[in-house]
Amino acid sequence: MEYDFIKSRLHLYAVLQNIEDLVQYDEESRKLIVNWNIVIAFSVRKSGKVYLIFENGKCTVTDKSKKKPDIVLFFSSPAHLNKMFDGKANPIPLKGLTKIGFLTKEFPKLTERLEYYLKPDDQKLKDASFLMLNTVMTLNTALFALKELLLFDTVGKHVAKKIKGSLVMMNVEKGPAVYIEQKDDDFEVHKGLHNNPLAVLEFKSMKIANDFLNGKMDAFSAIASGAVATKGHIEWLDAVSPVLDRIALYLA
Repeated sequence: MEYDFIKSRLHLYAVLQNIEDLVQYDEESRKLIVNWNIVIAFSVRKSGKVYLIFENGKCTVTDKSKKKPDIVLFFSSPAHLNKMFDGKANPIPLKGLTKIGFLTKEFPKLTERLEYYLKPDDQKLKDASFLMLNTVMTLNTALFALKELLLFDTVGKHVAKKIKGSLVMMNVEKGPAVYIEQKDDDFEVHKGLHNNPLAVLEFKSMKIANDFLNGKMDAFSAIASGAVATKGHIEWLDAVSPVLDRIALYLA
């Protein structure tokens, strides 16, 4: 099914990349992986593959790895992966059986921290450090998911034709940033500021960004009040807005 396929792509390429920021900003996660030197591959039949590369106290999530994986977690279908994210299925370990202890004891501690930050509530968001990391993750997830929807979702593919040559950046003023660039028939997403973005959606604070991205703030009022600023090719921002709204259809 198209739904399961797209949802699996979002899990692979938009959700798992948050582990990079988790281990960078969350002290508990950083301590957990400080001595990890391991490559874990998530391989999903008829969907895709990503590598989680842990080394030197950092994590890189990528679809290409020069290093061979130490552990390969195989999923027989997109639906199989989605069920795992829902806590209703387990992967098939094709490689790394000698590391079962790591998979059952150490790695779950990290995924539990990821889930903690990806599922905010009003009480958690009162904590400035939680608000910051949840906002970073929400911002990054939005644009990595946007890429997948522009490539595969019915509405997204229609919008992709309208934004040829686009480079859209979203950022918090003096804070985190992420941008998506259209190249040929593909899109690239990068974390960090771009020197010359062609379209910008900028939030005045972490709180404003969090409220806006989680649908707690009216977009028109936010822009009119100056809490959110738009610059450059605003028509591109208007075009991708309904695609961003569709993320909730897959990751709600």
